[in-house]
Amino acid sequence: MPDEQDGMSVVDHLSELRKRLFVTLILFAVVLVGGFFVAHPVYDYLTTHGPKGLELKLNAFSFWDGVNVYMKIALIVALAITLPFMIYQIWAFVSPGLKPKERRATLKYIPFVFICFLIGVAFGYFVVFPLAMQFTSSLNKQLGLVETYGITDYFKFMTNIILPISLLFELPIVVLFLTQLRLLNPKRLKKMRRVAYFALVVISVMITPPDFFSAFLVLVPMVLLYEFSVMLSGRMHRQQLAADAQRRAEYEN
Repeated sequence: MPDEQDGMSVVDHLSELRKRLFVTLILFAVVLVGGFFVAHPVYDYLTTHGPKGLELKLNAFSFWDGVNVYMKIALIVALAITLPFMIYQIWAFVSPGLKPKERRATLKYIPFVFICFLIGVAFGYFVVFPLAMQFTSSLNKQLGLVETYGITDYFKFMTNIILPISLLFELPIVVLFLTQLRLLNPKRLKKMRRVAYFALVVISVMITPPDFFSAFLVLVPMVLLYEFSVMLSGRMHRQQLAADAQRRAEYEN
C-alpha cells in the first residue's frame, strides 16, 4: 500500500530489502543445485557444437580445471533461470514509490529483459564467438603454432565475448524503462547518437578479432539496437505527451 510505504522507516526499508535478497539467494541456491545436473549436457553441447571447421581438443592443466568449469556452467545456468525472479524482486522493492500506472507499465519489462538476454547469448555464441575462434585459429596456424587449449581458457574466452554482447542486447529495455521514468527522451538520444556510435565501434572492436569484417558484422546489429531503442523511446514519449495534453485539457475544463 502506498500510504503504508510512505510511513516506513529506513530500518523497515532495509529489512524489506534484506528479506527480498534472502529469498532470491535461497532460490538461486536451489537452482544452483539443479544446475549441477545439467552442467554435463551443457558442457557436451558447448564442446561438440563449437565453431564449424575447428577440431578442438581441450586439456586440463590443473586438477581443478574440470571442477571449475562445472561450477561456472552451473552458476551461469542458475543465474539465467533466476534472472526474471531477481528483476521482479527489484521491481517489487521500488514499485511502492511509483504510481499505479507506472507499476503496471514497468512490470511488463521483466519478461522482455530475459528474452533480450537470451537473444544476446544466441547472437554472441552463434555469430561472434565462431568468428573470434576462426580468426585466432587461422592466425595460430600461420605462425606455425600448435593449438593446445585448456578447458578453463576456452570457457573464459567464450564468456568474455558472450556476456558483454548479452548485456548490450538489454539496451532497448533500459532505454524504454528510463523513458518511462522521464529520465530519457528521443531528442536527448538523438543528440547522443555520435557518442553512442563511437562507443559501439569501440565495443565491437574490443570483443571481435582485429579485422574489419568481424567488427562490422557485430557493429551493424548494435547500431540497429540503438536506433530501435530511439524509436521505442520516441513512441513512448509521444504517448506521454498525449497523456499530458489530455490531463491539461481535463484540468482546464
